Amino acid sequence: MKKKPVRRRTTSRKTTSKRKTSYGKISGFVFGLFCLLFIFGLGYHYRNGLAYYFGFKSDKVIDQAAAKRISDVRNYNVLSDYADKVVGIDVSQYQGAIDWNEVAVVENNFPIKFVFIRATVGKNKVDNAFETNWKASKKTFIRGAYHYYRPNENSLAQAQNFIKNVKLSKGDLPPVLDIEAMPKNQSIDSLKVGLKRWLEKVDAHYHVKPIIYTNEKFYEAFLKEEFSDYRFWIANYNFFVETMQDDWLFWQFTEKATIPGINGNVDVNIYNGTPKMLQYMTVN
Repeated sequence: MKKKPVRRRTTSRKTTSKRKTSYGKISGFVFGLFCLLFIFGLGYHYRNGLAYYFGFKSDKVIDQAAAKRISDVRNYNVLSDYADKVVGIDVSQYQGAIDWNEVAVVENNFPIKFVFIRATVGKNKVDNAFETNWKASKKTFIRGAYHYYRPNENSLAQAQNFIKNVKLSKGDLPPVLDIEAMPKNQSIDSLKVGLKRWLEKVDAHYHVKPIIYTNEKFYEAFLKEEFSDYRFWIANYNFFVETMQDDWLFWQFTEKATIPGINGNVDVNIYNGTPKMLQYMTVN
């Protein structure tokens, strides 16, 4: 009988498979190492904030979401980096009744020196808490009033609403125009015309150039160049942004701060200058 030929076993597939497995293990190891280093790097970067949070707050009931806890750490870190600047807050009716005798510091460590208060909205609304907050805050803080601009309403009527309800005194901050909503029935160019009309009318009444509040996207997209004659108050809450730009007059870096005397979250702002410079900016 003829012997059946013996087939040789090939090992190439197994070798290839082994190589792929090895590469996969190496890739997984490298990725895991990178993640570990990233976490350690973040921990080291936020070491002061973490030490504050777990040290100072360890005796309190911590029942807030993880996002709020992380926000507290970032807030402490940013405020520590800008300890030589001036810290302030902004409020509206959404903060409810405020005990202004208790309002003094952010994160129990950083003194509050100024406050912006929402005064009006659109062409006919007045913030429900404006009058109370406006009077009560004057005793302790440098105060300022802002108008929330509605893009689809008449700009001059909105300016008149602000002028009618806000009486600035010596030592108050310049008026603020808050623009953070896009128009529904008009172009960006029409929006810019409306903003300029509001700014010019308010400037003519108070004889002081208003400040523009907006988020960084709006600022970079269509306000920075055309409104370069104005000073800007910029909102940017990005966790990884910890540096205030030179062309930001104020930086609203968080909307989730804890302030004694105020229930719920509060916006916190840093003035890009010294206390004396802030005084110079107030209404004479």
